[in-house]
Amino acid sequence: MSDPTASAPVPTASVSASEVPSPASRVPAPEPIRDIPAGESTLAGTVNTVPLDPRRPHVDPARPFGAHVRTRWWAPLVVIPVVLIGMLILQVISTFVTIPYELFIGGHSTEEFTNADAPTLTPVMMLGVNLSLIATGLLALLALRVIAGVPWRAAFAVGRRFSWGRLLRTAGVMAPVILVFFALMELLFPSVPMTGEAGFGITATGLALLAITVLTTPLQAAAEEVVFRGVIGEMVASWIRPASLALVVGIIASSLIFGASHGSVDPWLFAYYTIFGLSGALMARITDGLEASIAFHASNNTLLFIATALTIGDQGLTIDRSAGSGGPFMLVFIALDLLLVAIVWLLEKRRRARSAATDPARAVLDVPTTA
Repeated sequence: MSDPTASAPVPTASVSASEVPSPASRVPAPEPIRDIPAGESTLAGTVNTVPLDPRRPHVDPARPFGAHVRTRWWAPLVVIPVVLIGMLILQVISTFVTIPYELFIGGHSTEEFTNADAPTLTPVMMLGVNLSLIATGLLALLALRVIAGVPWRAAFAVGRRFSWGRLLRTAGVMAPVILVFFALMELLFPSVPMTGEAGFGITATGLALLAITVLTTPLQAAAEEVVFRGVIGEMVASWIRPASLALVVGIIASSLIFGASHGSVDPWLFAYYTIFGLSGALMARITDGLEASIAFHASNNTLLFIATALTIGDQGLTIDRSAGSGGPFMLVFIALDLLLVAIVWLLEKRRRARSAATDPARAVLDVPTTA
């Protein structure tokens, strides 16, 4: 089949946004982009001449993901506390529901849950934590829409639709890399805590943890990406007008809040969680959407808990985030996260090259496709 664009030469002359075509040309005058502050350039090279209306929130598709939301100045002051406090309340509710269940029905003792440095997380408690985080994601989307007046879809992508195909393809590339990394760490550095201490084996506790992991952990990871990369980062960035500065501030703020939310007082672990959040934010910026960051977060958590479920024996999952639980070995995990960022960058570069080959006009404007 011949190239349909071959018979139509691409015009070299350009028309300024301020020029108004004559009626005979039947070409409508380009409309100013209302979502961009006056005088700010767009990706298409036009310049907006209409100032932003502060009474109306907007989503600006010409700005990068993470800095594309414009809302009322006070909205982030309400949305961010509502989401973070809501997360805390939901986790407290989960604890007060699951611990009595484990004590009176599950047959566990109070000593198993009183070690603050390394608490035991049973499959039922893990289910409660995951469900509370999933509910937090829904709360964040509701707060974004009701309080900030921003469409909830803006939390997932800008300039295009959210793509499940893109998410699954990215996860298909990332998961084998993460799996190989986990296997190498277990073989080369057996002293580094990666899995359970009982060794490989199928137990009732392990099967329960495996089922909960497969059914809820991907959703838990997606919810955290929505909360931190899709809502909190956007809300912080909405205070700043220059797109580049807004993006940087939003990414830093959301990454630090993400690191602090894990409650670790160990500096190595805090650095790891913060850079993990930074990696997800960079992936979202590179692709103008959350698909890659969700694939990254979900693949990491799901594979780690599957490995744990197969080696946990009959014991609960021990999560130690106390001082001294981390160490320089965390640099290897940080290197993995940055490697995955590089992989996402290469995948996006390859996708855009294919898009340029099939749709040159779209490639010139650097507008993401819906694929």
